[in-house]
Amino acid sequence: MDNYKAENQEQEIDLVSLFFAVAHRYKQMAAAAVICAVLFGGFGVVKGMLNQRAIDEAIDRVQAGPKRRSKGMALDELRNTAYHEGGHALVAAAMNDTDPVTKVTILPRGRALGYTAVMPTEDRYSMSRNQLLDQMAYAMGGRTAEEVVFHDPTTGASNDIEKATNIARQMVLDYGFSEKLGAIKWSDDEQSDLGALTHKYSARTAEIIDEEVLKLVETAHTEAWNVINENRDILDELVRQLLVKETLNEKELAAIFANIKKAPKREVWLSDEKRPDSDIPPVPIPDKLKQSAGLTN
Repeated sequence: MDNYKAENQEQEIDLVSLFFAVAHRYKQMAAAAVICAVLFGGFGVVKGMLNQRAIDEAIDRVQAGPKRRSKGMALDELRNTAYHEGGHALVAAAMNDTDPVTKVTILPRGRALGYTAVMPTEDRYSMSRNQLLDQMAYAMGGRTAEEVVFHDPTTGASNDIEKATNIARQMVLDYGFSEKLGAIKWSDDEQSDLGALTHKYSARTAEIIDEEVLKLVETAHTEAWNVINENRDILDELVRQLLVKETLNEKELAAIFANIKKAPKREVWLSDEKRPDSDIPPVPIPDKLKQSAGLTN
């Protein structure tokens, strides 16, 4: 396969290596779609030249849709968007069981006024309880930043609230992460003869489910609120840079978050007080297995 010389770079980018590099970094999307978008989408690929900007543009298009003009956005709304996306990024960076924040932008794409990218660094096929709680916390980070800074939240957080609510409901209904309801799958519904969905649990159980979901979302909201208030100076600096540059990459974000105050570690969760946790640690992962996974040299 032909090599495309990278603009503003000395080395050439082999397309096969590029494909697997993108696939490794952005596992949750179709890497083939990204490469095809770069090669044939017409953005950033000129006269056989392929640069990093073209790759980033392709990934952004696959993730969030085509770029829209931000010039027509009211300046107050642009600043609000910067605080909203900054809130997501700040809370994600402050959590202890989340993935790295790789990008924040206030350039509108699709229906979004901006977006924050939080990308895994390795393959993952399941999520821990703390990882899910972290996802809920940074999902609420945008809405919380609006509350703290402007004291008047907007409708822009509707998708974030939906995401946090869905995670909380899955934790209660599907994953057994509720002390009150136990390790039981409650989400199996039946269809009646009239076509309506009926639940396999009582009205009282439905009330408890709602209470547990609300408690999880409210806890995530409070965690986000604490992080933002503890790191307000960092949030303001992040917004200043976003308003000037519009997009910040992983390296720029790491510099901004260098002195971030991390959220405190959560207490060990017990499914029941009668089943206390063990102080015996797990066995170590063998060095050979680490090497095969590329974790060590």
